[in-house]
Amino acid sequence: MRRIWTSTELNGYLDFPHVAQVFAIRRETTNLVTGEFRTETVYGLTSLGPEKASPARWLALNRSHWGIENGLHWVRDWAFDEDRCRIRRGAGARVMASLRNLAISLLRLAGALNITAALRFCGHHQFRPLRLIGVASV
Repeated sequence: MRRIWTSTELNGYLDFPHVAQVFAIRRETTNLVTGEFRTETVYGLTSLGPEKASPARWLALNRSHWGIENGLHWVRDWAFDEDRCRIRRGAGARVMASLRNLAISLLRLAGALNITAALRFCGHHQFRPLRLIGVASV
């Protein structure tokens, strides 16, 4: 269960540029295996006012953040072993992340449910990746 509290009352007291709203989100979770109950409260501030970010919108944004983390970053780490990548100079790391995102997106558009298996399949079938981007019709 998630609960949120938002306020604009602290804006005059905070020495932070462009603050328009503060919020607190309390998460209550139960581990289904162990039955352990856990409560966590996180705090934040934003430049978005209440008219652009209502409490319901904040909860949706918070939940969607984890969708990105689990749907993209986790896949990049496991399918491409990105955490062990040694590219560090210039824009190399950003370029490689973009290429990995492109590969994942193309595979998902093609209907792949398991990105690792789809990457293996493309590695064994040399024209398959070209067909995904419309270059080869073989």
